[in-house]
Amino acid sequence: MSKLRVRFSLLVLLISAHAWAQTSLQQKLSAAFNRLQTDSQCKYASVSLTVLDAKTGEQVFTANPNIGLAPGSTLKTVTTITAFNMLGKDFKYQTPFGYNGSITDGTLNGDLIIKGYGDPTLGSWRWETTTTNYILNQLVVALKQAGIKKINGRIIGDDTLYGSQSIPDGWIWQDLGTYYGAGATALCWHENQFDINLRTGPVGSAIRVVGTTPVTPYLNFKSELITSAAGTGDNAYPYLPVGLTNIMYLRGTYAIDQTKKLISAAYPDPAFDAAFRLLDTLRRLGITVTGTPESTLSLTAKGLQTPAITTTLTTLLSPSLSQIVYWTNRKSLNLYAEELLKAIALKGGKEVTTANGVTVLQNFWKANGIDANAMDMIDGCGLSPEDRITTLTVATIMQSAKKESWFADFYDSLPIYNDMHMKSGSIHNVQAYTGYQTHQGRELCFSIMINNYNGPGKGIRDKMFRVLDELK
Repeated sequence: MSKLRVRFSLLVLLISAHAWAQTSLQQKLSAAFNRLQTDSQCKYASVSLTVLDAKTGEQVFTANPNIGLAPGSTLKTVTTITAFNMLGKDFKYQTPFGYNGSITDGTLNGDLIIKGYGDPTLGSWRWETTTTNYILNQLVVALKQAGIKKINGRIIGDDTLYGSQSIPDGWIWQDLGTYYGAGATALCWHENQFDINLRTGPVGSAIRVVGTTPVTPYLNFKSELITSAAGTGDNAYPYLPVGLTNIMYLRGTYAIDQTKKLISAAYPDPAFDAAFRLLDTLRRLGITVTGTPESTLSLTAKGLQTPAITTTLTTLLSPSLSQIVYWTNRKSLNLYAEELLKAIALKGGKEVTTANGVTVLQNFWKANGIDANAMDMIDGCGLSPEDRITTLTVATIMQSAKKESWFADFYDSLPIYNDMHMKSGSIHNVQAYTGYQTHQGRELCFSIMINNYNGPGKGIRDKMFRVLDELK
């Protein structure tokens, strides 16, 4: 037999082996998907699965790939991949700190201003260089270097860049006061959240609020919480103040056996709290401030404008985009995803709104061959139950990331569930996963979604894992 015929025979064998392996995988996935789709928990559900070759984009298996479904937090993969593409992995937010007025003999006759540009990490505990103490120290150092020892003026948190709407349309009222429902403001602080400390009593008794961490003397709390039986969990919800009041209501139940005895709530006005913390720090250091803490919101309520910085003292830098994406996906941080979507709007030359961020994102993927109608997005994090996207779209975007220089950073941001690198997503009766898996040496990416399942979430997750196990 000639060498040419030997090579041809080997090639045929290799192609045949690949085709057999693919057919075998398809058969296994088809059987597993059919079991899931006909399961009693999916009787009234919509179920979709797309599996692609991560290198080539070839469709390995699809089932209902073009049905638009609520993706939950798997939508964060779309937002973060778009951010990598449009902003670059080394992108950093910048937050100027400065003043208006003039300095005479160590006295600033004017206002100190922190100007927000959407940095979600400002005051976050996730990095040493973003903690509240570190940031406040940076601001104090800048003041001392400028020779400022007294301020005849106010401390202002400037939140003007993003306009007055921080919460996307489509989010439900019950979520808005929670830490995961915090709005995406131009000036963020401590991830726009704080803790409300509780004191429970016997089952059926009222729960008292015994303080906050950090202290928030400018807020009042009305607790309608009831202590519930052991094992019922945390079903307590804080509600943002309505109108010009400073009252937060707490409603729902909180189990007697919960160990933390606290709930995490959204700041009604993060920019105000940033100004409040700086004022408190300066006064404790003996630096006199004659004015009060203010924010764009509080000034607007008084019919006043937010003054602009005329002299910049320092500019705070966030961690890099790669670092931000890590926590966005690892801990499914809604605030980070929403801030990235607004940064995408700004990069696209649009007025900074959530809707404009969605438009810029859709236009980016339309230019890369994806039908914008396959991604009907309300937000960037997936918290809205109105979000709709197809598994084929998500898997295609995931596959596109594989060839990029920043892919290792993105891949590292994905949590591990069921021994697989994948992002999860869950809202009411919605469960979804998207990620990567190697099957017999072949790299795959996938997206699976179920909407309107019934019964326990753990049950549906276990059944979805049995389908995904075929990719191992």
